Amino acid sequence: MAFVSGHATNLAVIDTVMGQRDLVLYDELAHNSIFVGAQMSGAQRMAFAHNDPDSLERLLVQHRARYRHCLIVSEGLFSMDGDGPDLARLVEIKARHRAWLMIDEAHSLGVLGRTGRGIFEEQGVDPQEVDIWMGTLSKTLVSCGGYVAGPAALIEFLKFQAPGMVYSVGLPPTAAVAATEALDLMLAEPERVARLRANGQRFIGAVRAAGFDPGSSWGLAVAPVFIGDSLQTVLLSERMMERGFATVPVFAPGVPEGQARIRFFLSASHCDAHIDAVVATMAEEQRAVAQSGLSVSRVATDAIRARSQDSDG
Repeated sequence: MAFVSGHATNLAVIDTVMGQRDLVLYDELAHNSIFVGAQMSGAQRMAFAHNDPDSLERLLVQHRARYRHCLIVSEGLFSMDGDGPDLARLVEIKARHRAWLMIDEAHSLGVLGRTGRGIFEEQGVDPQEVDIWMGTLSKTLVSCGGYVAGPAALIEFLKFQAPGMVYSVGLPPTAAVAATEALDLMLAEPERVARLRANGQRFIGAVRAAGFDPGSSWGLAVAPVFIGDSLQTVLLSERMMERGFATVPVFAPGVPEGQARIRFFLSASHCDAHIDAVVATMAEEQRAVAQSGLSVSRVATDAIRARSQDSDG
């Protein structure tokens, strides 16, 4: 079933399925919509360490027995880090602890797997082993909205119980047709996914060769380049824009100070020349930003010194 918003999809599903006597365990880097949905449900909420099934298992051992239902939520491809979970381990853990498993495929549909079907295809896991699949109609499907897929009983329940379905409008036909057509093209032309994967691997290799840190990114569509200082990240992104490269700076409070990054999105339409040029330009502009000496700590220090001087005066 489809909702008019991806964010609202997670809110509606988690809020409807879970309640005050339940437990929601989610990856600490999960999307805001997952946390807010759990919060709205009234369930007990706990975060496990990013992509760490052992951390998840410890929480289940300690707390599962006290709750009626338990929902584990992770993502197929994390939008800020470009990595993902070990799906087979999550399936094994949820089965052992009588929990449900929900995977958010907002960024992994069209990216992971030979035909872009997502993380289950990428890692060879039976998709029926996951209780709830969620994703968006934006991004790969170039439309707008969100979807949830799962057992027929779940979908029937949500149709009549989820506030985001019962009390909201449906998708406009144009949005539904656009998403359906994009999905058909994705499945009919797997060479697009292959080109995307090749571009991502080329980018990650070039980034590392230039001395940058892409973190734990798989190099599949989403690729962060860690800069560290928030101010330097913004300045570098602005300089890249002036050179003709649209980049996305991510800084505090979106991520902790010291972990600011520029987030790159690779597509199948990029060519080798695009990738080589953007990495070379970034290396050149980063040297200029570093030489400027500007940073959050320097600005803060100068501000404190100026205030102290004014106070003394």
